[in-house]
Amino acid sequence: MTSTLDPASPSRTAAATPTGPVRRAGRWIDHWDPEDPDFWAGGGRTTALRNLRHSVGAEFLGFCVWAVWSVVVPQLPAAGFDLTLDEQFWLIAVPSLVGALLRVPYTFAVPLFGGRNWTVFSALLLLLPTLALAWVVGRPETPFVALLAIAALAGFGGGNFASSMTNISFFFPEAEKGKALGLNAAGGNLGTGIVQLVIPSIIAIGAGIHLERAGLVFVPLALLAALGAWRGMDNLSTATSDHRSWTKAATHPHTWVISTLYIGTFGSFIGYSAAFPTLLRTQFPEVTTTIAFLGALLGAFSRPVGGAIADRLGGARVTIAAFAVMGLAAGSAILALHLHSFALFLASFLVLFTGSGIGNGATYRMIPAVFRAGARDGDELAVARRGAAGCIGIAGAVGALGGFLVPRGFAMSATAHDSLVPAIGVFIAAYVVMATLTWAIYLRRGARLSGAGI
Repeated sequence: MTSTLDPASPSRTAAATPTGPVRRAGRWIDHWDPEDPDFWAGGGRTTALRNLRHSVGAEFLGFCVWAVWSVVVPQLPAAGFDLTLDEQFWLIAVPSLVGALLRVPYTFAVPLFGGRNWTVFSALLLLLPTLALAWVVGRPETPFVALLAIAALAGFGGGNFASSMTNISFFFPEAEKGKALGLNAAGGNLGTGIVQLVIPSIIAIGAGIHLERAGLVFVPLALLAALGAWRGMDNLSTATSDHRSWTKAATHPHTWVISTLYIGTFGSFIGYSAAFPTLLRTQFPEVTTTIAFLGALLGAFSRPVGGAIADRLGGARVTIAAFAVMGLAAGSAILALHLHSFALFLASFLVLFTGSGIGNGATYRMIPAVFRAGARDGDELAVARRGAAGCIGIAGAVGALGGFLVPRGFAMSATAHDSLVPAIGVFIAAYVVMATLTWAIYLRRGARLSGAGI
């Protein structure tokens, strides 16, 4: 007869297996097993959803701060700043560059410091770019280099995406991870459109233009986001940095193919979002720039749509279709510039934004499918998941570089040719190359992965 004091007895084993999160001081959770149905139903799901809500809020705020200079820059000449068009596009592009570069260290910060702790810190860090913005916009004598350095601080908001996505990925089981990450990403992307919708009204309240409000309005919001994360989020001690997954992904050729495609999709979204208000002001000065928010909102809302369509039709097919739509829309924008038709220009860019959003979702859907292709058993699938996770981090950082390349492309085109048409022509050529690359590697008959359902 088995003794109840035997440590190997079934009763002792069952008692030693927690059916819910095991917590300790500092909001740390030491036992987290979302793949266990009993654990997930016994408090795991509730905890994960609570962390997701606060994560979306903090990431949304990060995107708002990341994009705020896209709203401020068109107003700087009216505030007394003497800036060339090239300098204005530098101020728009640099936050995207800094945000892209910060995505790599931000990814590793969550396992190092804890998701809750890092979310609190990164939310409070947004006080630096917002207070600096509020200070500098009232000083038109500020040297351009100093103004550029302050604009670069907004890149802290762009880094939040990587840490937020990494953190949430640890909380959810594989079966629900895609939906959770999609909601998290879409919630963040919405910040770009919302800031372009709301900030112009805030700075115009009362007589004159009060650009300092574009920074000050985020101060209480950053404090609230930090407080919400402090009170409502958790740290997972089981969340560990998997440097091997990044190394494996970095040496995988498809990581760089997908990263290139992501420059064309997400990079176009963030780049056009940043540049669109300035494009409207310079090309159609008779039209208010407040309408610019429509593009960013369409891009954000269409991202989960692209993922859903890709689930049915395949990520590669939908990515190619997105590039085709974007190329045609860009060609229509060139026609609009020749005709000086605001209606056609606006419609063309709204289609561009929609195509980029659909492409975002479709390209992200390709990543797990590419790494899963050829896996023959559970061990190989586990390795594939780790490689896909590393690829997501690398592609997110590389793709965000488009937020720098697109505005700089417009700047160089306007400076050298006094026209946006050459830049748009280069973007069209890039979409053609990217669509062809997708077809040749993932769909072409005879290609190694053509039958893998990518």
